[in-house]
Amino acid sequence: MIYTLTLNPSVDYIIELSEVNLGELNRTERTSKFAGGKGINVSKVLQRMGVESKALGFVGGFTGSYIKDQLKTEAIQTDFVEVEEDTRINVKVKALDETELNAAGPTISEEKLAELKQKISKLTSDDLLVLAGSIPSTLPANTYEELVKICSENDVSFVVDAEGDLLKKVLPHNPFLIKPNHHELGDLFNTTITTAEDVIPYGKKLLELGAQNVIVSLAGDGAVFINQHETIISTVPKGEVKSSVGAGDSMVAGFLAKYKETQDLKEAFRYSIASGSATAFSIGLCTKEKVESLLEQVVLK
Repeated sequence: MIYTLTLNPSVDYIIELSEVNLGELNRTERTSKFAGGKGINVSKVLQRMGVESKALGFVGGFTGSYIKDQLKTEAIQTDFVEVEEDTRINVKVKALDETELNAAGPTISEEKLAELKQKISKLTSDDLLVLAGSIPSTLPANTYEELVKICSENDVSFVVDAEGDLLKKVLPHNPFLIKPNHHELGDLFNTTITTAEDVIPYGKKLLELGAQNVIVSLAGDGAVFINQHETIISTVPKGEVKSSVGAGDSMVAGFLAKYKETQDLKEAFRYSIASGSATAFSIGLCTKEKVESLLEQVVLK
């Protein structure tokens, strides 16, 4: 079973209007809301590709209930830890400019963190855990390290989609897959990366630090896959980018879905690229049909 972990999920509330007049009454033209969070996005895309997963993390209050209910309607299993305070609401205002207002999230006690650790300790070598996104401010900065140590002790494969120190500190525990973009990779090594060729030496350094497989995305300029056996550079499909939200999460889900089916890392990488592009070319997350319609445009070398 694939498990996804979102430590600080949200109800994302989207407000659309032609113009925002500060200090005045504004009337919205359209609103929508959905369960948000990087791990939750991975579970949603996996479900659309016919792969079961179970969403873990912390939820609370009426907003936490909304997240559980929405995932249930999408036939996604959940096993959240319940906390006392409400799950956060993130507001995204789409007008002439796009503005985001992200809340901090609920307080998470040591007892609730211990409850999550207990859930993760029950995973086995047949399972895989996806850790995605940031750590809430009320949790210790080394929370990811503590969780992947539990995975390592129980021979549980894990994927990390995070940046900066969060990513660097889990590398010694040998993640199955990490997926920084070229900006995040450059920040890790205090350099600027602009081409696929620039990626390769630094991607190999991530292998030396402990990663098993590395995908580095370069937005419209392609992507690179690196492990101990091969380095692959990929093109990306051409299309109109409508929203980059969830594209990286879709890449992770696409990779895992295809790898689970075929055990072929190269095909998984190819499917990952198509999945990220399909989401970028859509409003909302990709569908399996959209992904497969883009596959022939993904050329590997």
